Amino acid sequence: MKIETVVNAEIELLTAIKKSDVLALDTILHDDLLFNMPDGQTITKEFDLQAYRSGKMKIDSLEASDQIVNIIENTAVVAVTVSLKGTYDATAINGVFKYIRVWKKSGKNLKVIAGSCVQLA
Repeated sequence: MKIETVVNAEIELLTAIKKSDVLALDTILHDDLLFNMPDGQTITKEFDLQAYRSGKMKIDSLEASDQIVNIIENTAVVAVTVSLKGTYDATAINGVFKYIRVWKKSGKNLKVIAGSCVQLA
């Protein structure tokens, strides 16, 4: 696995999030994904997809910075800072978040198998 492959996968993921592209997210997220939200809630792939599918999750802007990629055998761990503006269920989301995502080779694709996010500002 190459760092540039992981960086490109991250770009695909962020683009899918910005566009609420459920089909792309369905491909990128592993079926057994677990993700910890800033409020401590652990969500699944289906929960995440449903948030976009239903229109509850709307992203107005998203900018990533300070990306660190570590490759460990056939797994990659990405830490990234994301400045985010949008709404979830009509509640404003506005802030800077630190994400950690775990990518694993699954078949011929990289998939997100786990992640977590904390709010910085």
